[in-house]
Amino acid sequence: MRIEESELILTPEGKIYHLDLEPSQLAPTIITVGDPDRVEMVSKYFDTIETTAQHREFKTHTGTYKGKRISVISTGIGPDNIDIVFNELDALVNIDFEKRQPKKKLISLEIIRIGTSGGLTPEIEVDSFLISSLGIGLDNVMHYYDKTDKIFNREFAQAFIDHTQWNPDNSVPYVVEADKALFKKFSSEKTYSGITITNVGFYGPQGRVLRAKLKDINLNEKLTSFRYKKKKITNLEMETATMYGMSKLLGHRAVSMNAIIANRASGNFSKDAAKTIEALIQYTLGKITE
Repeated sequence: MRIEESELILTPEGKIYHLDLEPSQLAPTIITVGDPDRVEMVSKYFDTIETTAQHREFKTHTGTYKGKRISVISTGIGPDNIDIVFNELDALVNIDFEKRQPKKKLISLEIIRIGTSGGLTPEIEVDSFLISSLGIGLDNVMHYYDKTDKIFNREFAQAFIDHTQWNPDNSVPYVVEADKALFKKFSSEKTYSGITITNVGFYGPQGRVLRAKLKDINLNEKLTSFRYKKKKITNLEMETATMYGMSKLLGHRAVSMNAIIANRASGNFSKDAAKTIEALIQYTLGKITE
C-alpha cells in the first residue's frame, strides 16, 4: 500500500522531513544525544565526517570512528521527540521513498543513547555511568501504537501502579526492556545497571517544586521505595522507555547510557557535568568499536 504524502513527509530534495536526511546519509549504528551541541562532542572523535545536517533541534553528523560508520543525532528533550526521531530513522532504512512503500527486506538499526540523568538512590553516585536494563514510561506515546502487548511487561507495570497509587488521570505506566545483547556489550565494571523512569517533564513530573504545587508531593519517595522481585528504580530522565518501546516495535536494537549528573536522594549535583558526559562519550565509542 502506498504511503500518502501527508503521512510520509519528504522535502523537495527527497529527504525525510524532520531529520533532513536521505537514506544514504544514515549509518547502521546510531548514537542519540538530547542536546544538539552534544553532537560535536561525539563527532570530534570521528576520523571522517561525511554528512552534517540540521533542522530545528534535530542535528546529525555521520562519519567513521576507527573504521566504523556511525551517525550521531540530537533528539531534543522528551518522549514526543523520540516518536519523531525513531519513526524517521526507521523510514530511512525500511521505506522505499520513491515507491512510498515498506521494503520487503527490513533492516535493524543499532541505537545507543548517551544522555544525562538523575539518580534516585544514594548508592548511585554523581558522575557515575548507568545502563538502563529497562525503562518505566510515564508518557503516553506508546499507547497510540498497536501490538505493544508483545513488548510490555504488564506485571511489572501493574506492581508499579499499585505501589505508587498511580493517579488514573495520568497516562498508564508501561515497562520495556533494553536489547539484551547491546546491554551486555556496553556493561562493565565501570557501569551500574539500573531501572530508569522516563518522565514527561522536568519540574512537576519529576517532583520539583518552584511555585506550582504538586498533586502528589510523595511521588519521588514512592519511586525510591518501589520494589519488584528485589529490583528497584535507580534513576529518572525523559527518553529511555519510549526509545526502548519504539525500537522493539519497529525491530531495532537500543540501549540507554546515562551520565548521572545529579542525585535526588542526596541533593548533590555534579561539579563538572561536562567532564562526566565527555567520559561517557569516550567509553561508549570504545565499546562500539571493541
